Amino acid sequence: MNCISRKRLRGAPPNHVHLLAHRALILGAACLAACGVPVAESQASDDDTEYTLNYLVTPVPGEQLIDVVIELEQGRYLLREMRFDADGVADIRGDGDLEISDNRVRWHPPKGGGKLSWQVKLGNKRNGDGYDSWLNRSWGLFRAEDIIPRAATRTLKGATADTRLVFDLPRRWSVVTEYATADGRLHVAKEGRRFAQPSGWIVMGELGVRRDNIAGVRVAIAGPENQQIRRLDMLALLNWTLPELARILPELPPRLTVVSAGEPMWRGGLSAPQSIYIHADRPLISENGTSALIHETMHVALGMRAERGYDWIVEGLAEYYSLELLRRSGTLTPRRHATALERMANWSKTARTLCATSSSGATTALAVLKMRDLDAEIKAATSGEASLDDVLGAMVDSDDAVNLALLQLAASNIIGQKSDTLHIGKLPGCRKLSLADNP
Repeated sequence: MNCISRKRLRGAPPNHVHLLAHRALILGAACLAACGVPVAESQASDDDTEYTLNYLVTPVPGEQLIDVVIELEQGRYLLREMRFDADGVADIRGDGDLEISDNRVRWHPPKGGGKLSWQVKLGNKRNGDGYDSWLNRSWGLFRAEDIIPRAATRTLKGATADTRLVFDLPRRWSVVTEYATADGRLHVAKEGRRFAQPSGWIVMGELGVRRDNIAGVRVAIAGPENQQIRRLDMLALLNWTLPELARILPELPPRLTVVSAGEPMWRGGLSAPQSIYIHADRPLISENGTSALIHETMHVALGMRAERGYDWIVEGLAEYYSLELLRRSGTLTPRRHATALERMANWSKTARTLCATSSSGATTALAVLKMRDLDAEIKAATSGEASLDDVLGAMVDSDDAVNLALLQLAASNIIGQKSDTLHIGKLPGCRKLSLADNP
């Protein structure tokens, strides 16, 4: 069979050298095929190292199910294997070689691409008090991580994934995620990652959406219609506070998506990459002067992950700066801000430890007081030339997981000596953890 069509050869220069080159190419391809080597892979250039993963998400509202299909497209045999846990995943099917053993899924797709599919049942209760994933006949709200298990891949060296997210929705439904839409698809990318998976909060259904550009951040507030969601109130609060945050952290995430709903969702606030969930009944500013919306916005902006036992640092920074943003923007008066800290002091008296697996309300209150004291110590040591803002900037620039050593190092570099506030003897429960980490 002729591998080069007449259309491609038409108009080629009648040069003997060119004809010999064409014949050599055809002969080489035939030899490779005879030897069992895939011609497409052998002829592909060194730059041909990208494969496409289309995640097709289809809700089945009447059954509270989400169908997920991965469509793999690759010209070369780039993606060799995908592995993930099957927790909460059912009816797994795939082309190629699919192994499911001990709750572990291994997919070896065909060389030219293929499909892998599964189903997820939504309706997970959080701490027995409302749902943090939900789907009914009118709308759904959940995280991408709820329907797409975190996976690991094995690929040809240097291969990267072009990951896209596509929704097949009922009539009159729309969807809002953390991603920008292009060509009807949501392109999923994460800097420095060769395999990016869809993440963050997703809301779908008959939605009401309000959008704005605040301090360089594209903000979207979305939720089901007829849910009493205060979309413009949230935009107003972010309009007051995000510019102040941009002064502390000049490189804010490009997008912030806030999803909200009422019953039967969990009555709280939760952050995910570039996205936040807030219950519709949650006050934008509580009677104690704190704001769940701004607290979770701080988590998104900081993007920090804590080492085991050091959650108090991340939670303390988020809560301290949520109060600071309200004060600096004039949303809270200095007097109200001082009252909020007084209430934190009273609440913190019930905290027995800082270094714990997760930071409780009382622990976070105590952590806020430590951040306040550290800020005062830095200002005193530098005659007001530096503050906790500088520590925060240094920690955000680090790719390391947050722990006490990182916080101490960032503070001591600014103060010029070890911080007295962060002395291990003044941090309840942390000496024991430090000895466990450094036996």
